[in-house]
Amino acid sequence: MLIDGGIAVDDRGKISFVNEFDFEDVKRFYVVENHRAGFVRAWHGHKDEGKYVYVVAGTAIVAYVPMEGTWKLTRHVLSAAKPQILYIPPGHYNGFKTLTNDAKVIFFATHRLDESLDDDDRLEPFRWEGVWEVKDR
Repeated sequence: MLIDGGIAVDDRGKISFVNEFDFEDVKRFYVVENHRAGFVRAWHGHKDEGKYVYVVAGTAIVAYVPMEGTWKLTRHVLSAAKPQILYIPPGHYNGFKTLTNDAKVIFFATHRLDESLDDDDRLEPFRWEGVWEVKDR
C-alpha cells in the first residue's frame, strides 16, 4: 500500500507532506543513510511487525517479499521529489537500495525495539536476481 503525499511551494519555500498517514500504530522510528549510492540493505523480516517507509531525501528502491508461501516480490522507487509512504505488512522481508548519495530513508515500526528483536529474521541481500537492478530505458 502506498500513501501519496505532495509538495506545496510558495514564495517562502517548500513543504513536503503525507497528510493521510496516521501514526496510531507507530511505536518507534529510525533514519537510515548509506555512505554511498548503490548500497543494498536487505533482507530483514518480521512475522508480527509492520513498517512504513518514507524517503525524506534522495531516491531509493524499496522492496518486500512474503516470508512464507510465494516469493512474490513487490518493488517501488520512492523519492523525496514525490512524497509517499509505503506500508510493508507483517510477515514480509524488506530491503532497500539507495540510488542517490543523499538518500535518507525513515522507517516507522509498529513494535518497540525489545518486541522487534524477538521477531527478527534475515536473508542475504542478493537472494533474488534483478530486484536491485536499474534498467536503462
